[in-house]
Amino acid sequence: MAVQYASEMTGLPTSAQFKRWARNTIRVDSEITLRIVDEPEARELNQAYREKDYAPNVLTFPLAEEPFIIADIVICAPVVAKEAIEQGKSLEAHFAHLTIHGVLHAHGYDHEVPAQAELMESVETQILNKIGYSDPYADGE
Repeated sequence: MAVQYASEMTGLPTSAQFKRWARNTIRVDSEITLRIVDEPEARELNQAYREKDYAPNVLTFPLAEEPFIIADIVICAPVVAKEAIEQGKSLEAHFAHLTIHGVLHAHGYDHEVPAQAELMESVETQILNKIGYSDPYADGE
């Protein structure tokens, strides 16, 4: 897994932290690039690929799925920081959650349909609990 820092935000998790969170999520051989960006780049990507004009917290671009996953994951640092404050969560825990969320998308998980969302949230919570973080949905995230 490669981690690219393209954000001006300080206090970001280390490359080792991002890799640990991804390693605890990955189920098959994978080649993942994780890029940490600021709002202009996240907004531009969201507009170009999803036709949505805002900066999302995380975008996943799966390039190949099982048996071997290749994906690019983009996390918007300022959006994650804002959400962490709004939700009363530590920045580290929220970055862990969104890294896991992005990796699960690369594995084909989705949350567009309620049953799929429930499954994805359950898997996220199990992984987060396993590595020492609380349920991100307990407070209504």
